[in-house]
Amino acid sequence: MLEQLFKLREHGTDARTEIIAGITTFLTMSYIIFVNPDILSKTGMDRSAVFVATCLAAALGSVIMALVANWPVGMAPGMGLNAFFAFTVVGVMGYSWQQALGAVFISGLIFIILTATGIRAWLIDGIPKSLRSAIAAGIGLFLAIIALSTSGIIVANEATKVALGDMHHHAPLMTLGGFFLIAILDALRVRGAILIGILVITVLSMVLGYNDFAGVFSMPPSILPTFMQLDVAGVLQTGFISVILVFVLVEVFDATGTLVGVAKRANLLPEGKPNRLGRALFADSTAIIAGSALGTSSTTAFVESASGVQAGGRTGLTALVVAILFLAALFIAPLAGSVPAYATAPALLYVAGLMMREMTDINWGDITEATPAALTVLMMPFTYSIANGLAFGFISYVILKTGTGRIREVHPATWVVAALFVIRYACFPG
Repeated sequence: MLEQLFKLREHGTDARTEIIAGITTFLTMSYIIFVNPDILSKTGMDRSAVFVATCLAAALGSVIMALVANWPVGMAPGMGLNAFFAFTVVGVMGYSWQQALGAVFISGLIFIILTATGIRAWLIDGIPKSLRSAIAAGIGLFLAIIALSTSGIIVANEATKVALGDMHHHAPLMTLGGFFLIAILDALRVRGAILIGILVITVLSMVLGYNDFAGVFSMPPSILPTFMQLDVAGVLQTGFISVILVFVLVEVFDATGTLVGVAKRANLLPEGKPNRLGRALFADSTAIIAGSALGTSSTTAFVESASGVQAGGRTGLTALVVAILFLAALFIAPLAGSVPAYATAPALLYVAGLMMREMTDINWGDITEATPAALTVLMMPFTYSIANGLAFGFISYVILKTGTGRIREVHPATWVVAALFVIRYACFPG
């Protein structure tokens, strides 16, 4: 049955290798079952329900990827967009989390249309490489400032805006300890380094009496507090134009880049031969809609899937194993609820550092490329908004290219995105 379903021999693999690859991928991405509830619960969402939604969305997305695309790619609610969901859309802009879920749902529908019509490929081809890299790096800085502030390493200061927090307090010290532990384990190529770091700090906080132990196993909690709670009607108002635009743009770049990168490592994109990229893109798109209905931010392909490919994963059986393990994780809700914010902050900080490596791909020798990229990176954390970073980047790119007589270098897709942001700020400043 597995041979017929996944064509293992055709891909030069076997069931044992695929199972090991699936376990490897799960271990490297399973930190999301602790981090995502911690972030989204800041909006008022029920933490236990978000935990269930996270596991189910990851399982469902991975199953779709396995059966539709037959690719070894794990799916789960993505980092960056969950922070945008919680801290910008709800925290800064003041919308309800139900409306934010509605925006995720609408972005998923748009995502499917863009994929089916080929516009997604047009957007990817048209957005400058420097801005694509800057988006990833800027989101990294956005995650970093969230991690540093929630852990107490940085605090608000009237004179200097931000300042160093109380480094005698246990939260900053444990965050730094967890960060260094994760970095060391990852440097030593230990599988599941991020997950190990989260669990070690959680256990240490319990031993020292800073946190209570609620147990490990139990029946899954109810998902009803978030299930089908999305407010689609509430999204159909002017202020949500930029919100949906950001969701779509980040989903387009992040998911497509991840899928292509992982597929290339697995030799699933042979030159001049048919491939299943279209199916993988469709699977990725449908998972977003399913996740919003369950009660979580955008579900996307995880770059950590590369670890499973490195372990030999070549087919959807790897993704199916990931899905099964996420379903099994539903029964560790008490442990997930026992994880303090300063145990997940090191994971956010470390992922932020990894995302900032994208800055090396920016063409710093060309001012018309470097300046918009720099503005994108800087404005995300300093305005506490991924949307503002994207707006400054795209608008400044068009202005600089036009002002220097290089207007022909601006792809129509870049003009479209820049114009949408100008309309958003000019007509709907709120």
